[in-house]
Amino acid sequence: MINKQNLWFLTLFCLILVLSVYYVTMPSELLLTNATGNKDSEKTVTVKESEILTSLRVERDAKMQDELADLRFILTNLESSIQDKNEAFDKMKKLNRNRGEEEKLETKIKEKLNFKSFIKIDGDQIRVVVDSKEHDEKMANNIMRLIQEEYKEKKYISVKFQG
Repeated sequence: MINKQNLWFLTLFCLILVLSVYYVTMPSELLLTNATGNKDSEKTVTVKESEILTSLRVERDAKMQDELADLRFILTNLESSIQDKNEAFDKMKKLNRNRGEEEKLETKIKEKLNFKSFIKIDGDQIRVVVDSKEHDEKMANNIMRLIQEEYKEKKYISVKFQG
């Protein structure tokens, strides 16, 4: 089952996630100070590539937290069967394992190829979004090979360049 240390970790992680989602979705007018006092002036907001990667990460984390909350409910529900609890626990382990693999692969791409990236693992499919304006087939192949090195079984890897 879940011990107190894991429960505290999940609680604090959820709190941090909620605050990050709040910060990301906060209107930009609250973050900017208007020195002139003219609130009717037109403002433009530009989205940078790193902000796209950040929004993808926040979206992934929010979805993961929703799934974890549902699984925690099954684990803590007194009416859930032992089989349901075991399946929920296995799904939680799989989600956390995938999250660790995604972070490891993002770090590997950053260290070896010097690209910021976002990785989403879904079964045997791996989706990679790379923050780079310059791209070609050779770079995509290098990224795919770098990721496939980590696995014994064949993975279906897609690479998208954002920039």
